[in-house]
Amino acid sequence: MTTEMTRPTTDTVRYTVIDSTLGPILLTSDGAHLTGLYLDDFDTVLERLEAKVGVAPVLDDDLTLFATADKQLGEYFSGTRTDFDLALAPTGTEFQRTVWQALTTIPYGTTAGYGELAAWIDRPTAARAVGAANGRNPISIIVPCHRVIGANGALTGYAWGEEKKRTLLDLEASHCVRFSGTWRCFFNFSWQY
Repeated sequence: MTTEMTRPTTDTVRYTVIDSTLGPILLTSDGAHLTGLYLDDFDTVLERLEAKVGVAPVLDDDLTLFATADKQLGEYFSGTRTDFDLALAPTGTEFQRTVWQALTTIPYGTTAGYGELAAWIDRPTAARAVGAANGRNPISIIVPCHRVIGANGALTGYAWGEEKKRTLLDLEASHCVRFSGTWRCFFNFSWQY
C-alpha cells in the first residue's frame, strides 16, 4: 500500500463515530482528508483537538469521506480489504510523517520491527525515535502501526492496548499462509473441485 499523505487543509475538525468489530471508532477529518482514527477515549481526543485548533470539533455524520472510510474499514474487518484508498492528512513532524508513510508499506498479514522500519527510512540508529513516532500515529489501522513489533517478536507499544493489536494481527494472519518463506494472503477463496 502506498497511501499519499498531505497536510490538513483547514483548522475545522469534523468527526463521526462508527461501529466496528473492535467497538466504536472515532474518525476525524478536515473535510477533504482523514486526519484521525481513534479506538478509545473519544472525549479526551476531541478536547485535545479543540485545544489544538481553538474551535470545537463538529459532528458530521454526512461527510462522504466518513462513509467511504466506514465501508473500507468494514471490508478490512470482514477480510476482503488489505489496502485502504483514502485521502489522509495526519498532523505531525516531518520525521513522524516519514515514519507513518513507511508504515503504509508494511504488507497486510506481515510485521516489521522498529529497527527494520528505521532502516527503511535511512535512519538505522533511530529505532527508538521510530517507536515514538509509531506511538503517535493518529490514523490507526489505516496507517498500520499495529504491524510493528519488538525485535524479539513481542507485541509492544500499541496506543490502544495489546489486546486490540493482537486482534488486528490475528485478523490479518487468518487470511494468510506461508509458502517457501513468503506470506501469501487469500480473500474470498474457495476450492474448485
